[in-house]
Amino acid sequence: MTDVQPHVSKSTRAYEWIRDRIAGREFGPGYRLVLGDIAGELDMSVVPVREAIRRLEAEGLVTFEHNVGARVALVDEAEYVYAMQTLGVVEGAATGLAAPLLTEDELTRAEAVNARMIALLDHFDAHRFTQLNQEFHAVLFERCTNPHILDLVHRGWNRLSGLRDSTFSYVPDRSRESVAEHTEIIALIRAGADPLEIELAARNHRWRTMNAYLAARHHDETTSRKRNP
Repeated sequence: MTDVQPHVSKSTRAYEWIRDRIAGREFGPGYRLVLGDIAGELDMSVVPVREAIRRLEAEGLVTFEHNVGARVALVDEAEYVYAMQTLGVVEGAATGLAAPLLTEDELTRAEAVNARMIALLDHFDAHRFTQLNQEFHAVLFERCTNPHILDLVHRGWNRLSGLRDSTFSYVPDRSRESVAEHTEIIALIRAGADPLEIELAARNHRWRTMNAYLAARHHDETTSRKRNP
């Protein structure tokens, strides 16, 4: 049973509880979400749990099948690629547009978040690393003056919310490269680099994570086929 938070609605509490377990891989792909069991765990009726499930379904984290019920969505490699490619483009654009507006205090804050990520590397926690990663990038892109681009970035992060922990859990070595690239992006911004150069650096940063994840998956699939011809 989790601690009750009076200021948070029951449906939001159920949403966050389920989403945290999906992100932490406690509820893996294909896991069946039994509304009654979750409601009992959270000491609430099934109504707010059903609302939370619908919200997660809209974000692509949960699927609902007739006569089967709600399950954690399976990782669709094609959808993952499309989502990461799109996020790389729109987040890169948002970061490039925001760069000239970032203050010294904001850049210092981004560096402090990156330092906390570096501190996690020796005792890696994929979930916490992912939370800090989002916090780092938000500092750099939230000042984007184009609300349409910013909305697309937020949608992209939500769409990938169930996969980001999986990515760094699957390719933990990528985390070391990631924090180094963070430092490089901040250096470009501090140097007053052309916004397009910053945009491309942010885009390539996102795509390198995608490529590392895909390479690791394909390697595992090839190894499995050799062991089980």
